[in-house]
Amino acid sequence: MAWRYCGNQIKLWRTQAGISRHELGKEAGYEYESVKSMEQGRRKPHLRLLEVADQMCGARGLLLAAQDYLKPDKFQSYAQSFMEAEAEAVALHSYETVLIPGLLQTEDYARALISSHCPPLDDETIEERVAARLERQEKLRDQPTAMFNFVIYEAALRTGVGGPEVMRGQLLRLLESGALRNVSIQILPADRCSHSWLNGPLVLLESAEHEQHAYTEGQESGMLHADVETVGKLTHRHGMIRMQALSVEESTRFISEMAEEI
Repeated sequence: MAWRYCGNQIKLWRTQAGISRHELGKEAGYEYESVKSMEQGRRKPHLRLLEVADQMCGARGLLLAAQDYLKPDKFQSYAQSFMEAEAEAVALHSYETVLIPGLLQTEDYARALISSHCPPLDDETIEERVAARLERQEKLRDQPTAMFNFVIYEAALRTGVGGPEVMRGQLLRLLESGALRNVSIQILPADRCSHSWLNGPLVLLESAEHEQHAYTEGQESGMLHADVETVGKLTHRHGMIRMQALSVEESTRFISEMAEEI
């Protein structure tokens, strides 16, 4: 919608100024069809086109102001409500099945993961989402009184995201993060895992006002639950998973041994 609105504004200003699409494209360095696609919202209007159109049409910065609305979303649309709840949480309990939790990912791991998105993302979106993921991680150190518990299924340590070096760096990051006094990391070994624990990741959140939420996620979907019954069921499920996991000390040894094997 932002692309379409911005493109329409370029078209309106251009038409009002009596400038043809060909003239605008020539000055900005774009082909006629590219300008047409951007005006129709089929392509994101580039900053260069906004700058040239603003100057040629005498918009006095009004077209350039649109660039703030063309920045890619930091998070998937379905995860927006979860990110807001996570930012306010003073207690977080996470269970992840096949990937390292975002709050514990290294930059290399996050970049490899986001870059492999299907369909492919543009470079700007990749950079924005990697930066946003790293920014989220500041919560671990900036809120020393908040509590974070992570249970990670063994498969997540063996997925090979980014290759051996990236995974080794990721395992070392887990050890580093687990050393923080407000963070605990537990590994759920494959031989202790019930099939029912493979249904997908879940996160339990509690705010300073003691509001409780649970978040579940699938492919291109996510749901933040607030109703007492659902949160209660997922809390019970997480408790059972955590009981099956290795202790923090055992998990540290498990991660260290895996890092040495890579």
